Amino acid sequence: MSNWLLPENLADILPAEARRIEELRRNLLDLYRAYGFELVAPPLVEYIDSLLAGNGRALNLRTFKLVDQLSGRTLGVRADMTSQVCRIDAHLLNRDAVTRLCYCGPVLHARPSGLLSDRELMQIGAEVFGHAGVEADIEVIELALESVRRAGVQHARVDLNHPGVLRSVIASDEAIAGHADEVSDLLAAKDIPGLTALGGALPGVRKETIRALLDLADLYGDCSVLERAREILPDVPGLSDAISDLELLIRALPGHEFTVDLADMGSGYGYHSGVVFSIYADNWHDALVKGGRYDGMGKAFGRARPATGFSLDLRKLSSGLPPASLTRAIRAPWGTDPDLVACLRKLRDAGEVVIQMLPGQTHALDEFIVDRELVLQEGEWTVRTVQ
Repeated sequence: MSNWLLPENLADILPAEARRIEELRRNLLDLYRAYGFELVAPPLVEYIDSLLAGNGRALNLRTFKLVDQLSGRTLGVRADMTSQVCRIDAHLLNRDAVTRLCYCGPVLHARPSGLLSDRELMQIGAEVFGHAGVEADIEVIELALESVRRAGVQHARVDLNHPGVLRSVIASDEAIAGHADEVSDLLAAKDIPGLTALGGALPGVRKETIRALLDLADLYGDCSVLERAREILPDVPGLSDAISDLELLIRALPGHEFTVDLADMGSGYGYHSGVVFSIYADNWHDALVKGGRYDGMGKAFGRARPATGFSLDLRKLSSGLPPASLTRAIRAPWGTDPDLVACLRKLRDAGEVVIQMLPGQTHALDEFIVDRELVLQEGEWTVRTVQ
């Protein structure tokens, strides 16, 4: 095997793309700070029981595991940073007030999440801890939409769901309560035959329950879906409140395009406790942003707290944007003359890119366009346009 081959679904990032990803990172972290979010930086590796605390089975399958040679305990390479930030809020900061935290760093997946997915991501996100109301969900979705707008994404669409709808239906029928994960997977796939077969295989399941699950599989589309849901779903405890939360959120964010899919929670059935959302846009095959409410995860770290947030992959975000534009640069001759060195420092302090040409150097630049040069004229260093 050639030494330069990389494992499947891993790739190098070349200069122009790497610069754009870094610029996106800086831009978004500055945006989150403007909203009052504080930056944290958890470690890349930690004990597996802490890393997977409160998370679903899907994250366990995506997590690389290794043995710590100091303690002999199993470590995990993080596949998601949310639980780490939750640990920091619950165990280290230990605040009673609302806490807003943001983060950015690499995460690694043992297996790709899709056919076109990478296994190494640059994850950035924001979380709000300590507020149980839908107001925090509104702030988080507003910030997620502003994130993709700042990146240059056009016509972003928000897809909404609330696990409280499905949970209300399942909780109303004890005969199916123990098969919640299976039901969630079948609904996410819109597997009508599978749902029907499950209903027939479980003794004691009410026909009304199966009918409600089949209706849920068809409840997706524009915001009128919520009105239809009120009309056709059974009046069971908690269902109306979940739909009301979604309606309130949509009214609070006018001017944005919303869709609703009451069947699809992805892998979030056992993880999310409230509003779940994804942001889609043209040029990306999958959701750009995923987020939602996950109250109680902090209980695994000794303190349950209301929590809601979102995350996105900067590498995926960058991949669908137009090619990065070239940066204008100034060519300068090699030399250690004090006047030349002072001029170089002055130009760079002013924000200019100045490339000092080493002896015998030729141009081989992917992201700079050299349109000016520094020359010595009448005893002074002067910038002039390259013809």
